[in-house]
Amino acid sequence: MKRREFLRQTGTMCASLAFSKAVPLFADTPASGWRTFEVTTRVEVLKPSGVTHIWLPAALIRETPFQKTLANNYVAEGGTAKFTESKEDSLGIVSATYPEHVKSVLTLTSRVSLKNYGVDLSVPSKVAGASHAEREYFLKPSKYLPTDGIVKETADKATKGATTDVDKARAIYEWIVENTFRDPKTRGCGRGDIRFMLESGDLGGKCADLNALYVGLARAAGLPARDVYGVRVAKSELGYKSLGVATDHISKAQHCRAEVYLNQYGWVPVDPADVRKVVLEEPPGNLKLDDEMVTKARTRLFGSWEMNWMGYNYAHDVALPGSSGQPLVYFMYPQAETAEGRVDPFDPDNFKYEITVKEAT
Repeated sequence: MKRREFLRQTGTMCASLAFSKAVPLFADTPASGWRTFEVTTRVEVLKPSGVTHIWLPAALIRETPFQKTLANNYVAEGGTAKFTESKEDSLGIVSATYPEHVKSVLTLTSRVSLKNYGVDLSVPSKVAGASHAEREYFLKPSKYLPTDGIVKETADKATKGATTDVDKARAIYEWIVENTFRDPKTRGCGRGDIRFMLESGDLGGKCADLNALYVGLARAAGLPARDVYGVRVAKSELGYKSLGVATDHISKAQHCRAEVYLNQYGWVPVDPADVRKVVLEEPPGNLKLDDEMVTKARTRLFGSWEMNWMGYNYAHDVALPGSSGQPLVYFMYPQAETAEGRVDPFDPDNFKYEITVKEAT
């Protein structure tokens, strides 16, 4: 893949990062079927104290078969902003700093092209494989994604009798679907503390819990895997009310997906958490696993994604530039910090943000 050319413009009052149109990751990626969306996040800290910082996740900084990031443009009203990146995690962070007594507002507009993506697991793929270094990177444990102890024991039980990497990946997927559940009381998208989940026996949660469990078990079974954090941007065209958004206001539409690396197929999309979302939320609700809507989702979500969703990054244990706080488990929600400490992203009295989307015509 050719290297992208980056255009950076940075100033006291505003800054932007724009990507030139990049060469597709795979030479045989068809040009048709792409939809382009513009996602705008506006953040305001309502009770600033001392120097204030705001951080936002940018759209994926690498091109994939399902997403091409065309631009990440940002404006820091009254402050200064910069863009930092971690290529291994495809992580782009917009960081803004505001002096004391200055209204703190940061706006990020990401423009992306998205395309439904699936991998035919009945025949070996022609895609170029990931490098050894990339595969090794996505086998490593993290603070909340260990691969030893009860995680390894559970992975061994889930994959017992499976001989190929495809069989192991599918066995873990089926284990997640059968043994976990979506808990509507979970705050945000969950924490993703998989050791606690397994040791406590509480296998409920949301996408950042259930798909993190998939990633951890896959890594423990020797399969490179990664969470992909992002946000839903459009309704589902497959008839699932629970797997899309109904309006152009998507402030609460964050969603974590997963990928697993399989020999001869490359990175394969999976999403067992969304199967469990269909079970809980698809009308009339609390569906059985053998319900037709569930079985269709269960079949489809091992090997394919409907791309009514924009990806942010693959990152865990994220240290925010210039922050005095602890690293984030994952970076999917806007973050802010004042002299009083880290601002709760779920506290609307102190932290106001709105994410909107529009599709290019």
